[in-house]
Amino acid sequence: MSNPKILVVEKENKLALDLKKTLHNLGYSVPEITNSGEDAIKRMEEINPNIVLVDICFSERIDGVEVGDLIMNNFQVPVLYLTENCSEVKNIAQNQLTEPFSYITKPVAEQDLYIAIEMTLYKHQTKRKLQREMQKWIAVLKSMGCAVMITDTCGCIYMMNPVAEALTAWKQDEAVRKSLTEILRLVDKDTGVIIKDLAQQTIETGVVLNLPETLTLIAKDGGEIQIGGSIAPIYDDEANLIGTVLVFQDITQRKQTEAKLFRNAFYDALTGLPNRVLLFERLSQVFERGKRRKNDRYAVLFLDVDGFKTINDSFGHTVGDNLLIEIARRLELCLRSGDTVARFGGDEFAILIKDIKDISDTTNVAKRIQESLDLPIYVNEHQICISASIGIALNCSSYEKPENLLRDADIAMYDAKQQGKARYVVFDSQKSYDTTRHVHK
Repeated sequence: MSNPKILVVEKENKLALDLKKTLHNLGYSVPEITNSGEDAIKRMEEINPNIVLVDICFSERIDGVEVGDLIMNNFQVPVLYLTENCSEVKNIAQNQLTEPFSYITKPVAEQDLYIAIEMTLYKHQTKRKLQREMQKWIAVLKSMGCAVMITDTCGCIYMMNPVAEALTAWKQDEAVRKSLTEILRLVDKDTGVIIKDLAQQTIETGVVLNLPETLTLIAKDGGEIQIGGSIAPIYDDEANLIGTVLVFQDITQRKQTEAKLFRNAFYDALTGLPNRVLLFERLSQVFERGKRRKNDRYAVLFLDVDGFKTINDSFGHTVGDNLLIEIARRLELCLRSGDTVARFGGDEFAILIKDIKDISDTTNVAKRIQESLDLPIYVNEHQICISASIGIALNCSSYEKPENLLRDADIAMYDAKQQGKARYVVFDSQKSYDTTRHVHK
C-alpha cells in the first residue's frame, strides 16, 4: 500500500503536530489531525483514511476507546491507540486492547510507530481477506441445493444454510450452540430407533458416515420428511479435527416414486395383490430354502373363478372388476400373514402357503376359501353368487424348478373344473391328466 492515509486524533496539539511530522518522514500521508473524537467520526467518509491513530483518553463526552469502536464498526478502518502508559490500557476493559500491536505508548519512538502502524495495517488486511473468503464460502453454502449443517468438536451447531433451515424449521440464530441431536431429530422408519450422536460418532471415528435412506427427519414444526446424505469430519491444514459437516437432502419424493415403481412392478393395479412376478420371486425363495432344509413343507394353490366370463358379459366389466376386488379381499382373509395370494391374471389367483405340517393344512385353506366365496357378493346393487375351482400342488423332492409347482397346481385346478367346478383337487404325480389345455409357466 503506497502512502497510506492516516487520521490522527490527539488531545495535545503539540504532540499531534510532532506525530504528523514523524508520519510524513516515514512516508505516510496525514490529511487531517483533530483533537475531537466526534469531529473525527464526522470526517471519516470525507478523508477515507487507511488507519486512525486515536488517543485513548479525551476530556470530552466520548473517550478514545469508544471513538475507536465506532470507527472500526461503522467504517471498517483499523485503529491504533495512543496512550501515556500501559496502566491506562489495563484500566480499560476492552478486548481489542489486549491484542498485540493494538496500542503504542507516548512519547512515540519513530521505529516503534512504524512497526505498530505496519502491523496494524497487515492485521486489518489479513482480517479483511479472511472475511472475504468467509463471505465467498458462506455464499457457496447458501447457494447449495442440499442442506448443510456444520458443528464444532462438541457436536454443537456452528452454522446451517437456508435449505437446512427450511427442512428442519429451525433458524440459524436459534440453532447455533445447540447440539446437532436437538436440532436434527431423526428416526429410522423401519425400526423406530431414534438416531443420536451422529456428530460424536464422526468425531470419534474420523471417517465419513453415510446416512441410511430409512431416516425420517422430524422438523421443529412437526413436519416429517425422508432424508439421505452423509456427515464427514472437518480437518484444518495441520490435520487437526475441528468439527463435522452434515450434508443432506429431502428424498421423500424420490422414495415415493421408487415405491410407486416397485408397486407397479410387483403388485396388481386392480386388486392391490402381489402379481405373478412377486409370487414367483417368493416361491423361488421358498424353493431355494427347501433345498437346504429338507423338512420344509409348502404348497401352491391355483384358483380360477367359475363362470367369470358369463358374469362379465351379463353385468359389464366394471362389475367384473369390482367383483375381482372383493374376491381378493376374501382370499386375504382366508390366509395367514406369512402366506401370499397373488392375482395371476384375469380371474385366476395363485396362493403360496408356507410352513405346513401335512396336506390337511392346505385342504383346510381351500375349504375356507370356498366357504367364503359361497357367500353372496353385492356389487353395484347386484347380488352375485360365485364359486371357484382350486388346484393344489405340494412340494416334494422331485421338483427341479419352482415353476413346476405352479404348473402342477394349474393342472389340478383344470381337473377340478372338469369334475364339475366348485371343488379342489390335489395334484397326484401318479395320475394321468389332460394337459392339452395351455398351462401357466
